[in-house]
Amino acid sequence: MKIKPKHKSYLIAKRFIDVVFALLGLIILSPVFLIIYITLKCDSPKSPAFFKQERVGMNGQPFNIYKFRSMVPNAEIILKKNPELYQKYVENGYKLPPKEDPRITSLGSFLRKSSLDELPQFWNMFRGDMSLVGPRPIVTEELKEYGDRVDLFLSVRPGALGLWQASGRSLIEYPERTEIELEYVANAGFWYDISIVLRNVIAIFKSKGAY
Repeated sequence: MKIKPKHKSYLIAKRFIDVVFALLGLIILSPVFLIIYITLKCDSPKSPAFFKQERVGMNGQPFNIYKFRSMVPNAEIILKKNPELYQKYVENGYKLPPKEDPRITSLGSFLRKSSLDELPQFWNMFRGDMSLVGPRPIVTEELKEYGDRVDLFLSVRPGALGLWQASGRSLIEYPERTEIELEYVANAGFWYDISIVLRNVIAIFKSKGAY
């Protein structure tokens, strides 16, 4: 795979945009954050409103990704207690169809379809764990899907928006997802990033592959 060289000016500008965009998102959308937080606490007072999970970041550095909680407490334990369902989860690209996933709450289903559960990732962007545009951050189990190209995949900062999400998100499974994510890594650049942001906006409004 031919890799497009990443100019230093692009990397600096990308980080600057990430910080500015994250700050604006956290400030402007703070009322939305508050509404979702209150709604989640009213729906399930004893459960946390935020969900965090360890993901693999740039150069293999682990970090905690933040989302609004869309699942029941101890969701991963519940999933792994059912070996057949867990196997289906792995074979389905680490996803389950909404109607078959016992972990997702009714409110959580709405948050996922609207992508509102992803809003706390503005904090990840501000911290530098993630970028606005990049491959979707994955859990350690998924690294095997990239085989001997895993270092290439981890050579860029993961993103909140990416080519995979714009192309169909959960409708696209491995190994096709691997090729799509690596296509971004190979071609990342300023105008390419803008085109991916626009494609993601369209995909979000269509709720394409969001579950």
